[in-house]
Amino acid sequence: MVPQPAEGRRGRLLVVGTPIGNLGDLSPRAAEALCTADLVVAEDTRVAARLLAHLEVRRPTRSFTEHNADARLPELLRRLATGETLALTTDAGMPAVSDPGARLVAAAREAGHQVVVVPGPTAVTAAISLAGVEAAGFVFGGFLPARPASARLEALERLLDCARSLGLPLVLYEAPSRVADLLRRLEQSAPGCRVAVGRELTKRHEEVVVGAPAEVAAGLGRPRGEFTLVVSELGPADAGTGLDPVALAAAATASGLSHRSVADLLRAGGMARREAYELAARAGNRRITGQ
Repeated sequence: MVPQPAEGRRGRLLVVGTPIGNLGDLSPRAAEALCTADLVVAEDTRVAARLLAHLEVRRPTRSFTEHNADARLPELLRRLATGETLALTTDAGMPAVSDPGARLVAAAREAGHQVVVVPGPTAVTAAISLAGVEAAGFVFGGFLPARPASARLEALERLLDCARSLGLPLVLYEAPSRVADLLRRLEQSAPGCRVAVGRELTKRHEEVVVGAPAEVAAGLGRPRGEFTLVVSELGPADAGTGLDPVALAAAATASGLSHRSVADLLRAGGMARREAYELAARAGNRRITGQ
């Protein structure tokens, strides 16, 4: 059962963006949130302690990770129910972005508490800015599964297919122990792609290496720090079965699929949204008129 706020009292969960490296990027509003919160909820309390020491303030902290989330949620919701203000942080950047904090955000909102964002730096947009890729957006994949290898490869292939079909770059996070493996897989699964790998972003030894996956791997040397990869120039989506899309739309319509389902099928094959809906509509009209 989710604890509900006491009469007239509603807790506040502040989702606080913290620096991804350079402490000078901590905003005044984020500093105020950390200094005044009743409790700082952190992915790693040691990281939070260093940040609080930088601010020369002491606040109680509590860890919230993928391993202890189930045990921590009831306690944190009870504190919110008494009217406390909690500041949610992560090790670097924005909480709840490829981060277990998303569970607390969802649970706090469901319980009727106020959820307020205090925006800050994030490695996703920092890497996109440094990559120099012209695109209308990007596909964010976060961290791939660490293991098993089959799940890792499957997730990568699915994300690459999605990015190809949309014509957008793919952004991934990776740990130093696995970045070489990821670059090898990109060389095999996306030949001809361009990768911009950023590490130590905003820190003194910030580095961005750009090129083919094999070139980037050779230029990285001994991997250290967290990595953000922007994968672009993925080429067109795979033509798949090679079926004529007009024939496919007609066959799908004849089988009883709805207009929307036919359009979704065409889009899954890499067709643009507007073109898919127009083709699905024409197929439906031809069936009605018997043409």
